[in-house]
Amino acid sequence: MPTLLLINPNTSATVTQLLAHHAGAMRPPEGVLHAVTAPFGEPYIASAAACAVAERAVPAAWAAHVATHGEPDAVLVACFGDPGVAALRSLTRVPVLGLAEVAMRQAQALAATQGGPDGRYAIVTGGAAWRPLLWALAERLGLADRLAEVVTVERTGAELMADPPAAQALLRAACGEALTHDDVQAIVIGGAALADLAAPLAGQVPVPLVDNVRVGLRAAWHAACGGRSTV
Repeated sequence: MPTLLLINPNTSATVTQLLAHHAGAMRPPEGVLHAVTAPFGEPYIASAAACAVAERAVPAAWAAHVATHGEPDAVLVACFGDPGVAALRSLTRVPVLGLAEVAMRQAQALAATQGGPDGRYAIVTGGAAWRPLLWALAERLGLADRLAEVVTVERTGAELMADPPAAQALLRAACGEALTHDDVQAIVIGGAALADLAAPLAGQVPVPLVDNVRVGLRAAWHAACGGRSTV
């Protein structure tokens, strides 16, 4: 049975439940899901300091899970920023995926398909502190060349999740700002807490939107199934 471990790097059980709901909806036949919350840290990661704590919390969550259940077939670190992904990859040969890396790679591929060699992608997310962090992550992953801009809205992901109507307006405006940059052919809607907010925007933005949670979960289940088609 393919087993997926989903690690929420923050301490919000509400976010973990939201992610588990989406993961369960995409679960392949006989798939087994374990969703765990970071054992320490912040209820929402909105600063470099909180991200640094999450870098330690994710391996701790992994160790506690493995001690009880053994290794899963794949792991998804469900934070758009991928704290702890590199650390886990050094601990196991199990596929370890991060929401940001999966979404950025898909957006880059879409941008190239839509716009050819000049096609670029942008990221829209919540919380100003994430802009430099995501640029740095894109640089480390070799995905910065086609990244046009990281556009952040005033509210954090947790605040956006708490007020969906306001979130839609803010994210729509942020997508409009992203499209002012040359050759943007795809936009990532980033943030674990924004799992329900990308789809309603799709008909309001003239380029493909990449829902980080949906593409991350699809890739993670695919990895858990050994690369076989899932859903």
